[in-house]
Amino acid sequence: MSVPRNDPSGAPGPIRVLLADDQRLVRAAFAMLVESAPDTAVVGQAGTGREAVALARDTRPDLIVMDIRMPDLDGIEATRLIAADEELAGVRVLVLTTYDTDEHIVEALRAGASGFLVKDTRPAELLDAIRTVAAGEALLSPGPTARLIARFLRSPSGPPPVGGPEGLSEREREVLALVARGLTNTEIAEALGLSPLTAKTHVSRIMGKLGARDRAQLVIVAYESGLVTPGRTDPQGSVRS
Repeated sequence: MSVPRNDPSGAPGPIRVLLADDQRLVRAAFAMLVESAPDTAVVGQAGTGREAVALARDTRPDLIVMDIRMPDLDGIEATRLIAADEELAGVRVLVLTTYDTDEHIVEALRAGASGFLVKDTRPAELLDAIRTVAAGEALLSPGPTARLIARFLRSPSGPPPVGGPEGLSEREREVLALVARGLTNTEIAEALGLSPLTAKTHVSRIMGKLGARDRAQLVIVAYESGLVTPGRTDPQGSVRS
């Protein structure tokens, strides 16, 4: 059943979530968790990637929790099809994986996912992740995630999905590096001595210049271009990864 995002009074409704996983018990557990929160609701469940794409087009969810390994069509290809569909431009994808060292995570990010979680994540963390990604943020922690992304993005595997940082100003390159380290707009503002609004404006302009759909793609650009590498010191003077 479709759950409206807004009620007649104009107030925002719950975050509409589509669950895609080939294991019925996993889907059932996730569904119970999502439905238990007042600000999230399940609008559909899919057992294959192909079903996920079809249901995404039918229900227009705000976010899809997408397992990577599924029959018929895997989560990566399903994510790629959803990200390429102009009518689903507002749909975010949060991918799930069994291990945080799974190289398929990077493939999913390339395909258009906005973040990932491992399946043994605590329930409260999953709900927080849904809220974070639905709000347009990338769910990319600066520690093991940064090392994982750097490892696979620096290997030859085709051109980056968006433009490079060559056309950015020095300040924009600094902001991009901090986005890649996992900092929020508020943390970026503190690091560079800016107001939060100015930091947000910089991030928005960078996304526009690079043609990036969200912060996850900014992370990909930063690592693929070599602007950020594991172990480098950020503008705060601390090593982030």
